[in-house]
Amino acid sequence: QVQLVESGGGLVQAGRSLRLSCAASGNIFKLNAMGWYRQAPGKQRELVATITNGGSTNYADSVKGRFTISRDNAKNTAYLQMNSLKPEDTAVYYCSADVSVIGTWGTYAYNGWGQGTQVTVSS
Repeated sequence: QVQLVESGGGLVQAGRSLRLSCAASGNIFKLNAMGWYRQAPGKQRELVATITNGGSTNYADSVKGRFTISRDNAKNTAYLQMNSLKPEDTAVYYCSADVSVIGTWGTYAYNGWGQGTQVTVSS
């Protein structure tokens, strides 16, 4: 199996920065696309940013120019650098990854999620 563990959340004032990390571990053959999602109270989970294994990125309009997603394939880790944070960025942030997992009879595709990390931005 594969585990995804997020870290780096916390309480921060508006305008400040935070950096989230997502470390993947387990029987990983290959980490494919990774992404960050968030869910605010009373709202649906939404896409924040994604990054392919080759480094191509995609962002929600609400975070373009403020957030940057990156990854270190050698460490099986993705990052989300969040700058100029706003109160509306307050949410639980989740990491997701599409993984080729080493199984008993070969590899298989798996989509995993982390447990989430709380980001709170005060005004």
